[in-house]
Amino acid sequence: MAEPAESLYPSSLLIASFRQWAADYEALPVFGEGAILLFDLSGTLLCGHGQTSPVFENQLLKCVKNTVRTGEPAEEAAESGMLLRAIPVADRSEGTPIATLVFCIPVGADLEGRRAMLYACVLDFRNRLYFHFEEGLLRQAMLSQCAHDREAERKDALFIAAKRLHDQIDVPSVLKETIQSLESLYPDSAVDLLLSQDYASVDARVKPLVIKNAASDISARAFLEGKMVKEKGEDGVRLAVPLSGKQAVYGVLLMTVPAEQWEESDLSAFIMLADTAGSAFENAKLYEQSNVLIGELQLINELTKRLNQSLRLSEIFQFATSELLQVFHADFCCVLQLNKEISRFVVMSSNIPALAGEQFSTEYGFSGMVYRSKESLIISDYHAAGQVASKLMDMTASRSLIASPIMVGNDVGGVIMVAHRNAHYFSYDNYKLLQVLSTHIGLAITNASLHAEVRRMVITDNLTSLHARHYLNEQIQLRQRKDPCGSLILVDIDYFKKVNDTYGHQIGDRILVQVSNVITSCIRDSDIAARWGGEELAVYLPQVRTEQAYRIADRIRTRVEAETDPKVTASCGVSEWTFEDEKISPESLFYRADMALYEAKHHGRNQVFVG
Repeated sequence: MAEPAESLYPSSLLIASFRQWAADYEALPVFGEGAILLFDLSGTLLCGHGQTSPVFENQLLKCVKNTVRTGEPAEEAAESGMLLRAIPVADRSEGTPIATLVFCIPVGADLEGRRAMLYACVLDFRNRLYFHFEEGLLRQAMLSQCAHDREAERKDALFIAAKRLHDQIDVPSVLKETIQSLESLYPDSAVDLLLSQDYASVDARVKPLVIKNAASDISARAFLEGKMVKEKGEDGVRLAVPLSGKQAVYGVLLMTVPAEQWEESDLSAFIMLADTAGSAFENAKLYEQSNVLIGELQLINELTKRLNQSLRLSEIFQFATSELLQVFHADFCCVLQLNKEISRFVVMSSNIPALAGEQFSTEYGFSGMVYRSKESLIISDYHAAGQVASKLMDMTASRSLIASPIMVGNDVGGVIMVAHRNAHYFSYDNYKLLQVLSTHIGLAITNASLHAEVRRMVITDNLTSLHARHYLNEQIQLRQRKDPCGSLILVDIDYFKKVNDTYGHQIGDRILVQVSNVITSCIRDSDIAARWGGEELAVYLPQVRTEQAYRIADRIRTRVEAETDPKVTASCGVSEWTFEDEKISPESLFYRADMALYEAKHHGRNQVFVG
């Protein structure tokens, strides 16, 4: 079904065609003798050339209506010798009326010739109308083609941008590619990328998203509502589109486009690019987090392996300090252990020499806070932390701190403190990682402590708290391989069986403890005292010759007689070895000391003999 002529030939097209046609042919007599008027199919005057008298109005309308109704030319005689001739302008293909041209001409000779000329004018107007119509169609087709080409180019650009975005696997590359893609699509626009999370970027256009007044800030509205917000301003059209993925909204793409360059059709492309960027950002973030997690797991595994390689507490504390400094790129680290006997924290390891061996109350500072709460803590800025005092922070001028308890079962057995001079240095991820690492360090400390306790029990006599005989043998063998000389004292309590028979074995045990305490108080920390067997005790003196060993033995003998209750005496045998001896062994050393002890017993006891 053909469209109505009115829809194909709008008034604007009719008027434009008429004015150009009249301008081209105004030199013809017909234009100079009267007036030419253009009416649409409703009888409305669109425009005209020349002047007509108002008295012709009714006749004009009548003439136009007849032409529209019949589709044929119509004439009306007017006053003052004028003739009104209305000629329809018909469609070339269908023959349906398009408009009506009315000529007001003077009545004169050769009316038929005039009519033929007027009809020719109408045909020429129609040709001019068709020229404008086809020109408009061509222009519209060209515009449509340009729009189609622009849309195709934009789709290609979007496809390339989307592909390049999804090719990136790290956050900096995604952010850079997002901004470059927007700039390539909208070169004269201002682009900002506002992120909801702290992110260090060298690009000044990547900024933190600050929400102050959500009602007036389109970026805040887009982020909170999760949808695009558009507003027109003096500098152009401002668009804020959320940078969102499947899990969350990560920020806002903010773009200002000059008003003369903005087209509403660009909106869908901009939203599509923002969605693609959000998805790529989320994937890169997840990839980054997975790499961090893998790195942390590898770190924990390596740390655990290296911690378990040693069962010495001092080595574990020192290793933990050095590793924590390296892991967190920190300036200072301090590992404290709780001494339950005095209920104070003792600094076991630190890269601050002045803190080595320092003791702190369980109520003091941040270690006290950790002890009371059994929870980790993070201090972003010590200067703004308030009332808590800290020798570590004051001594080192540090401002950032993370601390975590070392748990032994359900109790706090120590505290790890890691500090840095810069404020806001440690992240929440650092805080969580320290919690995990402190757990593994705590397990290593517990294992080493248990091992040390088991070893102490193995090498220690339960009654006297002196070393066991096998430990003394091991240490003498070790010393005879390294030292130039050494001495051995064997101590035997005189008439000990009589003490047991007289006072009972409990008193006998007490006498053994008293004598052991005397021996311990008479020797150096480097000397080794052991229970040799029964009432016999032994002391090895590294790098000590007979003369000095004799004096020590005699001091032991004298104090045993003076300080035991019930009073007992002791006999001592002393022997020595040097690197010049023909035979060097613990057995020969013990044999000579035992022979000297026998001589002391044989000569009346309570004496010191040298073998």
